[in-house]
Amino acid sequence: MHSSFWHDSFFYAAAAFFAIVLLLVVVIWSVRRHRSPTLHVSCDLPIDKLVPSLAGLTLGTAVAGNSVEVFENGAFFDVLLQRIQSARHGVHFETFLWKEGVLGQRVADALSERARAGKHVRVLLDATGCKKLGKSARRQMEEAGCKLIFFHDKRLRNIGLLNDRDHRKLVVIDGREAFVGGHCIVDSWMGDAQDNAHFGDVSVRLRGPIVNSIQAVFSENWVGQTGELFVGDEVFPHLEPAGDVLIHAAFVKPECSAPAVKILHHTAICLARKRIWIQNPYFIPEPEAIDAFGDAVARGVDVRVLMPSAHASDNPMVQHAGHRNFEKLLKCGVRLFEYPNTLLHQKIMTIDGVWSAVGSSNFDDRSFDTNDEISLGILDAATASRLDAVFEKYAPLSKEIELERWSKRGSWHKLKDNAVYLLNEVL
Repeated sequence: MHSSFWHDSFFYAAAAFFAIVLLLVVVIWSVRRHRSPTLHVSCDLPIDKLVPSLAGLTLGTAVAGNSVEVFENGAFFDVLLQRIQSARHGVHFETFLWKEGVLGQRVADALSERARAGKHVRVLLDATGCKKLGKSARRQMEEAGCKLIFFHDKRLRNIGLLNDRDHRKLVVIDGREAFVGGHCIVDSWMGDAQDNAHFGDVSVRLRGPIVNSIQAVFSENWVGQTGELFVGDEVFPHLEPAGDVLIHAAFVKPECSAPAVKILHHTAICLARKRIWIQNPYFIPEPEAIDAFGDAVARGVDVRVLMPSAHASDNPMVQHAGHRNFEKLLKCGVRLFEYPNTLLHQKIMTIDGVWSAVGSSNFDDRSFDTNDEISLGILDAATASRLDAVFEKYAPLSKEIELERWSKRGSWHKLKDNAVYLLNEVL
């Protein structure tokens, strides 16, 4: 009887402990989780007439007088590194994923050289995504004089923030030119997507007044992590027009409201009248987005999505989570293409051949509701055409998913899809 008493006591104590831990997890998740209202818009104007509205809804301002250059795959780094090496005042560098390797060393060398030359080099890295940066590269940059900061590192004070990640990839040079896109500092991003060891991606170079906005994006998290405010013409110069492109940056993530990147993508879908072409590596639309796609198809909009197949992805679980809603999307009339050869990592959406969203955001709840992201809204038919050309390059080599065959996929496949989807907010 004595043994039974202690056994029961231990059981109840353990159960109480796990219940408290579970409650704390739920509380932290609830506090940090952004509300996700079903967004809707009613307007007959085309998207090219509504850029100021898109910017205002996403808590930004549309800025005219910019130039945009599109860079694909590993060729992006040749340009980026050359521009870093030419910096006269400073470099602000922010990324989510950096792993030790050839590319990581090239970037570390370029940043270190500028710091040794007396330039201000600030490097902001996500603590989770950059945990494999490597001690050597970190030591090299710090000893050279780079200010190196990790976003939400694993400390007790960050216990409620560890799921919040800085997923942005951006670079600002001398406050006068900026790079934004999906490229990560990993050797897999070198090359030209020629095989499954070399990924595909797209980033853009920006010049003109919009660069002040990109500088502000970097400043947001830098100030939050360090308290340092940087001011003056070397970081926020007066920028003359460099082209004729109208751009706005969506990045704000207000408490108790839908984040700007979610509003941007969803509103653009609702405004489309001719075409929605999406390229995204992690495509897990929620029911409200699926309904918006269906409404678009009903309006006569050509809706297509290009993504990697599960076996080509670096995270097959995400692809299976996305598979869960493929049947509903197909029934809505959305065309789905899976690329089998390697990870296509570009995060692009073009609307009606005139407007584009480019940046770091995946089409899933983690990006829309949790991560810190940046998406650019670009009104420029030439840029949209250039990005659609990327879609057209990979789509013929992809497998288009057909409704009849998809609905007959095996029970094990369906079980994986539904099981993994339960975790879609944290994948």
